[in-house]
Amino acid sequence: MRQWNLLGAWSLFLREVRRFLKVKMQTIMTPALTAMLYLVIFRYAMGDRHVPGMNVDYFTFLVPGLAMMAMLQNAFANTSSSMIMGKVMGMHIYLLMAPLSAFEVVVAFLAGAVVRAVVVATVFLLVLMPFVDLSMPHPGIVLLYGICASIIMGGLGLIGGMWARDFDQVAMVTNFVILPLTFLSGVFYSVKQLPEFWQVINHANPFFYLTDGFRYGFLGVGDTDPYASVGVVLVTVVVTVIACWQLWRSGWHMKE
Repeated sequence: MRQWNLLGAWSLFLREVRRFLKVKMQTIMTPALTAMLYLVIFRYAMGDRHVPGMNVDYFTFLVPGLAMMAMLQNAFANTSSSMIMGKVMGMHIYLLMAPLSAFEVVVAFLAGAVVRAVVVATVFLLVLMPFVDLSMPHPGIVLLYGICASIIMGGLGLIGGMWARDFDQVAMVTNFVILPLTFLSGVFYSVKQLPEFWQVINHANPFFYLTDGFRYGFLGVGDTDPYASVGVVLVTVVVTVIACWQLWRSGWHMKE
């Protein structure tokens, strides 16, 4: 029976973390600057308006959604960019030859994506928290939905990076799939503000439940019951990890 190569998996994880930490201006400072821009635009543009049906002002409602959107996008970017850079530079073959099982590789990549997503969200929230009242009555829900969302998006980024042949194909997935789904996940609005038809469409977006559950952990209010969605989220995490494991084990689009 093959023993776990914990040192190898840890080394790959450290490589992923150090890779995004080397470009701090892009991965850490940029989210902080973006947070300040959102503060200026939405805080003073919306004033003291409240979200219909919720006893919370619009900007306070917006902050957790923006943090989740940043987590989703950065988790996807971390794994997809790592994979496509390896392909373009011809380095991915060495990873395939490394004495690591498919599961160890997948866990290392997804753990790196989670770390980047959490770092970005933390910086984002630290910048904006002095300007909003985020009591966070359910920190466990915040942690659960944040980590699950990062794993799901890190897995999708890994699959997208395995499928893509160049940066253009990764950008196509990001611009035409990831960005629309994240922007239409209830980040900027309560689903109750939409016409009934668009409420149904919005509920079909899986990112909506991640955003709404994450927001509920911070505010104690949301458009859905986050406890009822936990099962679906956990199943999605398991399916994503298994899909990544099976595809990596088969060398899907990696041996061309």
